[in-house]
Amino acid sequence: MKLRRSVLRVALGLALLPLLPLLRPASAVEPISLGLAIAGAAASAAEAGGTPCPSASSLLMVWSLRPALQENLNRKLFGQHLVNKVVVKAVKGFLNNTNAKKPLALSLHGWTGTGKNFVSKMIAESIYKRGLQSNYVHQFVATLHFPHAHSINLYKDQLQSWIRGNVSICPRSLFIFDEMDKMHAGLIDSIKPFLDYYELLDGVSYRQAIFIFLSNAGAEKITEVTLDFWRNGRTREDIQLADVQNALSVSVFNNKNSGFWHSTLIDRNLIDYFVPFLPLEYKHVKMCIRVEIESRGYAVDEDILTRIANEMTYFPREERIYSDKGCKTVDAKLDYYYDF
Repeated sequence: MKLRRSVLRVALGLALLPLLPLLRPASAVEPISLGLAIAGAAASAAEAGGTPCPSASSLLMVWSLRPALQENLNRKLFGQHLVNKVVVKAVKGFLNNTNAKKPLALSLHGWTGTGKNFVSKMIAESIYKRGLQSNYVHQFVATLHFPHAHSINLYKDQLQSWIRGNVSICPRSLFIFDEMDKMHAGLIDSIKPFLDYYELLDGVSYRQAIFIFLSNAGAEKITEVTLDFWRNGRTREDIQLADVQNALSVSVFNNKNSGFWHSTLIDRNLIDYFVPFLPLEYKHVKMCIRVEIESRGYAVDEDILTRIANEMTYFPREERIYSDKGCKTVDAKLDYYYDF
C-alpha cells in the first residue's frame, strides 16, 4: 500500500505539470520542478517493468560478476590513497550491514579535477546495473537545480518531496549533490531528518539510502596539510585520515561560501565521513593522460604525453608541485594532439 501511495504521488505530480502555467507565471517554474517531473516519469516507467530496485541478494550477485569497487579505484584513480581506503570500506560496510541505524552520508572535498565526480560514478556503478543512468540514482547540481536564493523555501519543499517519494519506491536510492560550495546556505539542512537516526519517518525508512556531497570547500585546508607533509620530507602516503578529517569538517562548517555553512548535518555529526581528495602531482597527471589515451584505443606517444603534462599549470608558484586543475582538462588537450 505504501508503495502504491508513493507511485500515486509521483503520478499526481505529473498530472498537474500541464497546469503549472495556469497556476503561476511560466518564469516561476524552477529548473528543479521540471527535473523532478522528468525524473518522476522515468521512475514510474521503471516500476512498470524496468530494472528493479537493488536488494541485498542482488548486490551480492552484482559484486560477484563485476569488477569490485576497490579494483576500479586502484586502476583508475591516482594519488588518492585516503579515498581508496575510506570509500571502499564505508560503502561495502554499509551495503553489507542489514541493520544500519542511519543512511550513509559521504562528503567528498578537494580541488577540481582530483576525482570527486569520478568516485561518485564508481560508487553508483558498483550498486546499480546502469550506474549513474539508473532510475534510482538522483543527481543535483547546485547552480542548475537551485539557482535562486529567493526560492529556497520552494526548493526545500521540492527536495524533501523528491527524496521521500523516491525512497518510498526504492529504499536503496542514491542521492548525489554536486557543487555544495555553491549551494545556498540553509538549503541542505532541509534533508536533515532523512539522514538522522530515525527508524521511520511517516512510515518510510531511509536507513538504506546513500547521500554523497561533492564540494571544493575545504580544499585549501587539504592542500595545507599535504604541503606540510611535503615540506617536512614526508610522502603523501604518510597522510592519514585523522590528519585531515577533523580540520576539514571544521573548515567546511565555518566556510561562508559553503552549502554546509553552520549546517546541522555537521553540527549533529550526521556526515559519516569527510573524504579528502589530495591535490594531484605531476606524476599523477601523467598517469591520467596515459589511461585516457589507452581508453581511446591509441598507442601512447611518450613525447606527447610529457608535453601535455608540462602544459598544465601547477602551484604553489615557487615549488610547482600540484596541478591546479588536476586531471580536469586532460580530455580536451588530447583532442588537440591526437587526430581522433
